Amino acid sequence: MPKKDITLKIIPLGGLDGIGKNMTAFECGDDMVLVDAGLMFPDEAQPGIDLILPDYTYVLENEDKLRGIIITHGHEDHTGALPYLLADLTRKVPIYSSKLTLGIIQGKMAEHNIKSPKFREVNDGSTITLGAFNITFFSMTHSIPAAFGVFMSTPAGTVMHTGDFKFDQTPIDGRRPNFQAINKFGASGVDLLLSDSTNACRPGFTPSEAAVGRDLRHVIKNAPGRVFVAAFSSHIHRLQQICDASVAVGRKVVVTGRSMVTNTKVARDLGYLKISDEDIIDAYDVDRIPDEKIVVLCTGSQGEPLSALARMATGEHKSLSIHETDTVIISATPIPGNEKSVQSIVNSLSKIGCEIYDKSKGLVHVSGHASQEELKLMLAMAKPRYFMPVHGEAQHLRAHAELAQQMGVPASHVFVLDNGDSLELCKHKVRRGRAVESGVVYVDGGTVTEANPVVLRDRQKLAQDGVVTCTVILSKRSSGVAAVEVASRGVATSTDDLLLGEAQSLVRAQVEKLAGSGGASIDALRRGVRNSLSNLLWNKTHTRPMIIPVVMEV
Repeated sequence: MPKKDITLKIIPLGGLDGIGKNMTAFECGDDMVLVDAGLMFPDEAQPGIDLILPDYTYVLENEDKLRGIIITHGHEDHTGALPYLLADLTRKVPIYSSKLTLGIIQGKMAEHNIKSPKFREVNDGSTITLGAFNITFFSMTHSIPAAFGVFMSTPAGTVMHTGDFKFDQTPIDGRRPNFQAINKFGASGVDLLLSDSTNACRPGFTPSEAAVGRDLRHVIKNAPGRVFVAAFSSHIHRLQQICDASVAVGRKVVVTGRSMVTNTKVARDLGYLKISDEDIIDAYDVDRIPDEKIVVLCTGSQGEPLSALARMATGEHKSLSIHETDTVIISATPIPGNEKSVQSIVNSLSKIGCEIYDKSKGLVHVSGHASQEELKLMLAMAKPRYFMPVHGEAQHLRAHAELAQQMGVPASHVFVLDNGDSLELCKHKVRRGRAVESGVVYVDGGTVTEANPVVLRDRQKLAQDGVVTCTVILSKRSSGVAAVEVASRGVATSTDDLLLGEAQSLVRAQVEKLAGSGGASIDALRRGVRNSLSNLLWNKTHTRPMIIPVVMEV
């Protein structure tokens, strides 16, 4: 193929239908690079599902082309699908990211029993070559340290992917966004920009992470008893500010919650979180220290029912409990869909009578994503010829597309895609390409399975209306009904013996009628039992529980 006709395909496999499961494939000739491999957490419409992964069938089908996997930063919505993907690949593929991100991923690999993955550490300014791809990493600020954007140069053209970012001029670790690199790439020519859209509906600038420190220190300093701070365990800069404020006012720090313990250990070991051993104490030692000398760092900022904060709020934590004189800081914003869970924990804490701070009561949280003015600034520096908003729900993508047009990108050069759609970059021009297989895959207990709407529909029905089982035993000798047993679980009238007795009589009459009309098949008898029971329950209770009829001959 002549070099001038080489095409770069950009294929988002996840991340364009919500905040989560980010995964984008870049394919140029016989080479492919994957940027991020994230997961999403289920909502109420997916009972029993543990995790949701993007359908990466396309990657597996083209595994021979896959030259490397790039992880922009260490959040679950960018790393969580990685263990499952690596388990499905038949060969080891190198994974490129920062020291911290690789450290966080290493823990996931150990949990999934994946031995010695091919980790390749990169830094701000690192350049790697993967087949037709020449890739440069540049620092970005986000709600986790060591976040990167990437710039790809290929024979077909150039692409910049911002990763998740905000433009924080006063980051906690002093590592500002690499504005020089972004401007340099913009000057040399960016054919296509993929940019974070999470806060595209929010006007202005996102405040600096440093702004949170003042309010946190004020609350921690003036609290009469113990202080419990719920935060994302991956938000190392926030954890650093909490530790700094605690030490400054003479308090010891207790860490509780599985992911909080894991991530703080990784961050301390790698030098990203700085606090001396004498200032961290074990949760079992808190009784030896006065309440006004303790700060507890815990999980549960999203209302997770098994998190440390949830268990402490309900008195079920093995070593810590919250009292009326304590203060609780929820240093996060609920992810869409988690609002009810967070409110439930707030109500439990309110019953205890402790002081509760969230972002409505003080600046105890700021977002890690760029607001509109920062998104415009990114567009101004990168000066892309074509633009594709990523990382957001449909509303966010559309709002970001409008910002790009305000910044001078022609409407015909702005592409709002769905997962599985594709773009083709050829001779520095971008057009829509052919869609590929996409969707979601569920992690359901120990199995990874394709989305089965029947299973979820059954679970929803069981949750809403319960289940009724009806066992009918037919006698071969007398050709009559030997026994009928009706039992129910989760049905509003489970204890109503009159109704169950009426159901048994109805089923017996129905079966005898069908059996006596010329020897109906077992399947026909089951249908008759199901229909008669369903009608009776609807007339009596106005519910439609799942009905499981069992008919057998003895």
